[in-house]
Amino acid sequence: MRYEGDIYRPPGEWKSYLLQCTVGCSHNACTFCDMYKAKKYRVRPIEEVLEDIEAARIYYRDTETVFLCDGDAINLPIDYLMRVLESINKAFPRLRRITTYAGPQSTLRKTPSELKQIRDAGLSRAYLGVESGDGEILKKCRKGATAEQMLEAGLALVDAGFDLWDIVLIGLGGTGDSYKRSAEMTADIVNKMNPKHLSALTLVPVPGTPLYDEILRGEFVTQTALESLLETRTLINNIELSGLHFTSNHASNYVPIKGTIKEEKEQILRMMDEVIAKEDLDKLEQIDYRRI
Repeated sequence: MRYEGDIYRPPGEWKSYLLQCTVGCSHNACTFCDMYKAKKYRVRPIEEVLEDIEAARIYYRDTETVFLCDGDAINLPIDYLMRVLESINKAFPRLRRITTYAGPQSTLRKTPSELKQIRDAGLSRAYLGVESGDGEILKKCRKGATAEQMLEAGLALVDAGFDLWDIVLIGLGGTGDSYKRSAEMTADIVNKMNPKHLSALTLVPVPGTPLYDEILRGEFVTQTALESLLETRTLINNIELSGLHFTSNHASNYVPIKGTIKEEKEQILRMMDEVIAKEDLDKLEQIDYRRI
């Protein structure tokens, strides 16, 4: 297989064959992210991608899941995507799922019929970086979409039949009482989107990003461990969906959490309350063990 630059995928795709369709991210402006800063966005020639699929068919014939890289395969032209999906489906007889990251603006650029066409062709799961339901936070971190547009994109994916996986970022609003407002607004947008999965990561500033420079200039102050835990607790407490698969067990998180909301909500909240009351929060402040 041929890859250009560092390759990223969601934690749940660790078993997937990673197929690089684009190099970089079509947006690539979020202040907190350095994943694609070293790459200039471009679409790989379709012939190269089809050759990679053929090579994978030979060497990884038992592949069951495929993740389309890099940052946002939804942005690909519809004819290109359909050829890729058709080739993947033919190559792997045991295929169960094709997945990708999805950007809000690239999703909105697709018509409902195009999204349905892509879904019917086998692209079944989309990971949407919602980050926050607070429009002011989205604007400050240059997400490239308003809260209303983010909700519209999520609903469009759900309406097209995608298995939607929302990703939010705890701490993106910085220190102070704003965590409560951010968590409540994020819970509200998630409730309205009705995804099947929700992952809450915690902000870890990355050197070289615009957000890191803001921290050095004193323009942004990161949350304490306690504030991050309280924001996570507020988020969970305000989720009203049933059967939602929730994870907050990424390496960036202070405390690993996994469960079903709202079926296991009370159990999760009790566990968090015990941590908040008894945990050595000074120890949690040592972020050296947290890694993106």
